[in-house]
Amino acid sequence: MTDQRNRRSAQIDCLIVGGGPAGLAAATYLGRFRRRVVVFDAGESRARLIPMTRNCPGFPDGISGADLLSRLRQQALLNGADLRDEAIRDIEHEGTEFLVAGPSSVRARAVLLATGVVDTLPDIPSTTDMIRSGTMRLCPICDGYEVIDKRVGVMGPVKEAAKKAVFLQTYTRNVTVLATDSASDIAGGSGPLIQEAGIQIETCIPHSLRPLGEQAAVLLSNGTTSIFDSVYPAMGCTTGGKLGIDLGATCDDLGYLVVDAHQQTAVPGLYAAGDVVNEINQIAVAFGHAAIAATDIHNRLSDANCF
Repeated sequence: MTDQRNRRSAQIDCLIVGGGPAGLAAATYLGRFRRRVVVFDAGESRARLIPMTRNCPGFPDGISGADLLSRLRQQALLNGADLRDEAIRDIEHEGTEFLVAGPSSVRARAVLLATGVVDTLPDIPSTTDMIRSGTMRLCPICDGYEVIDKRVGVMGPVKEAAKKAVFLQTYTRNVTVLATDSASDIAGGSGPLIQEAGIQIETCIPHSLRPLGEQAAVLLSNGTTSIFDSVYPAMGCTTGGKLGIDLGATCDDLGYLVVDAHQQTAVPGLYAAGDVVNEINQIAVAFGHAAIAATDIHNRLSDANCF
């Protein structure tokens, strides 16, 4: 059965899972290395929600996530990559090949996982609209510059919210931690440290968060409503490392895939790049991962070590 499936499957050099900045940049590199590349994209890139980033090199006036992804897709296509809008739920590893069955069966000599992370957000229906409007923001490194001197809330368990709140003081002194913990958890956790940093703490009701014109409103546990220019959730995330783990790759305590200096996992021929690796979650970092991984994949397949 496997032999029959192998004969029906198209053989390629590299399968890329994930059509975000890391996956698409790697596809461009590999295409320019004259490699046969297929990118499977479920359309869930975290970058697609970015309303405007001025933190991406080369775009001094800023660029939206959707526009950036469109440009990256066009570049990958121009360099010969095959982009398929499909999700992959399972990859098999047989010998030196990786197999994907389904509507688009392929056999690949290498795999690059660029499956990112999924942020845990407040359970409200308007999260996407709030992110696109800037009243909810996900990454203070990406866009903290946009909230200079504005009123900002950081929502989540105090232990997680503390780090974002302290970082945001780089841009504004008007930061409030909107704690989802109980009062006892706050007192016994990072609460005192937050207060020492001059950051106010309020307990809140997360599902009460809602847009209010160009601002965000949240109901506090004391029954009052507080208004912010932007709210940053600090509720953790789920990594996209499952495909790699199922193939035998190792992960750290948070579920991020562990890679070497060339972005290769513990499984020969299996690479990971972008947010699925535990590094600073930035587009520029994703591009760097992509360049490193693609070059090593090309050299590995060529059995060349000239770089």
